[in-house]
Amino acid sequence: MSQLPPAAPANTDDAWMFDLAPVSLWVEDYSAMRVLFDTWRAQGVTDLRAWFDEDPARVAQCSECIKVVKVNQKTLTLFEADNLEHLVGGLDRVFRDDMFKEHLEELVQLWSGETHFLSQTVNYTLTGRRLDVLLRGTVLPGHEHKWDRVLVAVEDITELERARHRAMLSAQYARGLFEYSPVSLWVEDFSVVKQLLDEIRAQGIRDLRVFTDVHPEFVERCMEEIQVIDVNQHTLQLFAAPDKKTLLGRLRDVFRDDMRQHFREQLIDLWDNKLFQQREVLNYSLEGNEVNVHLQFAVLTGHEQHWDMVLVALTDITARKKAEAYLEFLGKHDVLTKLRNRSFYVDELNRLERKGPFPVTVIIADLNGLKGVNDQLGHAAGDTLLRRAGEVFAKAVEAPHYAARIGGDEFAVLLPGMDERGGQAVIDSLQHLIELNNQFYPGATLSFSMGMATCHRGERLEATVQHADLLMYEEKRAFYANTPAAERRLGLKPD
Repeated sequence: MSQLPPAAPANTDDAWMFDLAPVSLWVEDYSAMRVLFDTWRAQGVTDLRAWFDEDPARVAQCSECIKVVKVNQKTLTLFEADNLEHLVGGLDRVFRDDMFKEHLEELVQLWSGETHFLSQTVNYTLTGRRLDVLLRGTVLPGHEHKWDRVLVAVEDITELERARHRAMLSAQYARGLFEYSPVSLWVEDFSVVKQLLDEIRAQGIRDLRVFTDVHPEFVERCMEEIQVIDVNQHTLQLFAAPDKKTLLGRLRDVFRDDMRQHFREQLIDLWDNKLFQQREVLNYSLEGNEVNVHLQFAVLTGHEQHWDMVLVALTDITARKKAEAYLEFLGKHDVLTKLRNRSFYVDELNRLERKGPFPVTVIIADLNGLKGVNDQLGHAAGDTLLRRAGEVFAKAVEAPHYAARIGGDEFAVLLPGMDERGGQAVIDSLQHLIELNNQFYPGATLSFSMGMATCHRGERLEATVQHADLLMYEEKRAFYANTPAAERRLGLKPD
């Protein structure tokens, strides 16, 4: 760009308004560039952008055709120039680097016949300070043919761009925290759920628990009206989903079965205006595996009126739940045989004594020859025999009946609601399974001495257990009386 002698203003008022305008104003002469455009058109150029791509130096050639006629005081201040001559002399420092990319867009707009152009670009002050500017140019009325007077307004948007950049970085940071959080995060829209709750409240419903007892379909409808806005990467990993689209398309596979009851409690809390909630719930992965999670639900600040922005955080507690279940299993089961243990047996006897159902049949069984197997073949062989006993009892006895290991080689079967005939059928089943087990396993023979007794309503269960124990010992004595000592030591049946 170069300088032309300033034209005299039409009147003094216009000159003052131009010079004191709070926006940087430039009056420029584009007539030489118009001539250059006409020359290129005569040469057959039709696509200016392609013409510039062919030789980028042509952009600078256009820029050199522009002459600065005058600028106002705001321009001198903005670009840190002493006067017009100082500014024009340093234009190569003002318009550089990123400027030319946007300048190309201005030229394309003019080439296309526009008399106005708009662009956002970068300029620099004479001291080298970067300026983000919004540039608006207009060919002044009466000069459309030659382009010899063009008014350019330059608005300093540096602070706005910095603020926008900071906001962008903040948004990227927040997005990064969301996307790569080590817990599963869901952004959801509960606004329709709120509308449904408001509707039934307006109808006079006061107790949502009672209402959902009578209308369980309301819970299902509310679940269907939740809109999932977004989920993070950990959510995809947790629920074995290849991508967000697949997960959101199969939410019914994730939230099912026991989840409905958990969601009902969540609804009741929302009904009571508890907008932050915590609970443990059961979900399912897309592979069908159970996923135990600790759920934290929060209506985000500023969205309390409509519930249209809700953050749900799910922490995977499946491993903890498995550990708790295993500890609970250990508390009630014998580790070796996987049957119930003596602690469970005692508690269940006390419960049956109080609540029944009667009759209750009890089978007491003692494993024959365990000591001999331990002494002659080692405790590993004895443990194998005990595990085989556990397999037989587990196969023959199913809930609501229980088999338990109540001593080293002693077992008990509790059969609530079963009489003597049913108890004998269980013993027959046990004997059949024992025969099959002995055919399958080599080595020591599995054998039991068993006694059975039945407790009817009004009788003492403790006395029934003692009677079954007594009958077991009678069979035990008969076993030892009829089995040679060597065979007893190896747990073998007599010939």
